Amino acid sequence: MAISQFSYGKLNTYATRQEPLPVPGGYDQDGKLTTNAADILASERALPIGFWKGSGLSLVLDVLLTALSGGRSTAAITRSGTEAGVSQCFIALHQPNMHASLIEEIISYTKSGAPSETGEQVYYPGEQSYATRQDNLKHGIPVEEDIWQQVQQM
Repeated sequence: MAISQFSYGKLNTYATRQEPLPVPGGYDQDGKLTTNAADILASERALPIGFWKGSGLSLVLDVLLTALSGGRSTAAITRSGTEAGVSQCFIALHQPNMHASLIEEIISYTKSGAPSETGEQVYYPGEQSYATRQDNLKHGIPVEEDIWQQVQQM
């Protein structure tokens, strides 16, 4: 399954037929959302997975995680009325032969895309959160003063 809203094969089909996509599938060269597949192909800025693909992936994860963990399904959680007792599955992989150069190649390619705003940069998922964590570890966690006062009064 392509992780973009529409696979590039599907975008090519719509572009060849000169038909609009049923929903916006990416951005044109001016950074505007569009249903024009040819414009999306030219900009190489397809939207990430969503709509029917997002719900399909959600369904697969619900089935897989509920089965692996023996926990409660989304249906069971919804019926309970509380967001508690969710099924969680953490998978840790250790590949001793993982090549740092391959990881760097993937990250560099990801960051080589055109940013959405002039003067900005492209971040890979989690990069900004990681930078915030590193900053917080070094300088402490910023707290809103009025909220801190409320906490101290508890």
